[in-house]
Amino acid sequence: MSTLTTVLLSTLPLMAAWAVHVWWLRSRLQTARRDPLTGLRTRDGFTHRATALLKDPRAVVVLADVDKFKQINDTHGHAAGDALLKATAERLARHVGRSGVVGRLGGDEFAAVVIDDHGTAGDLLAVLHGVLARPVDGQDPAVHTTVSLGWVRASDFPADDLSGLLRRADEAMYAAKQGRAGLRRAGLGWLFATVTGRRAGRIGARTAPVVEVAA
Repeated sequence: MSTLTTVLLSTLPLMAAWAVHVWWLRSRLQTARRDPLTGLRTRDGFTHRATALLKDPRAVVVLADVDKFKQINDTHGHAAGDALLKATAERLARHVGRSGVVGRLGGDEFAAVVIDDHGTAGDLLAVLHGVLARPVDGQDPAVHTTVSLGWVRASDFPADDLSGLLRRADEAMYAAKQGRAGLRRAGLGWLFATVTGRRAGRIGARTAPVVEVAA
């Protein structure tokens, strides 16, 4: 047996151990980027994928917030609330599909980036709004609520990064919630101003006046 063959054979266990270690690290990273309740990406995992998708000029950023979620928890219990969150996550992921990404930002707030192939994001999100309002399968029919959606077309604000687009979608979502409209597009009509990048009522924001956003 040649010296080279001997050396190669002796390094095989080390190479195999390193490959297993790399696989383990990748597995841990993927687990850390997944929300344990819904299986969606966490904020870090969502940000990583969403930032890449925003390179596509057809990208649309969506923010979704479950209406009256605290009331569901208080009335029907946390198990019912968890079931509602899981159903919302599943419906969002199914609607967005493999070409986009959905993440749970925390609590009852979700975000998505959708690739709008046909310029019909408004119509598709209107359908999604109806889907999200359906009762949860296998639960008491009373365990249901609406989900307020705010969305923004990335190409409308080319200077904004993901953080800026999420802020605009957040403003639109809040306007939809306040007006009980269900769905609102950023850049159209009256929205609530933000202070230091946060909508009034969010942590880190102060009371701000209502301002008109140019279409």
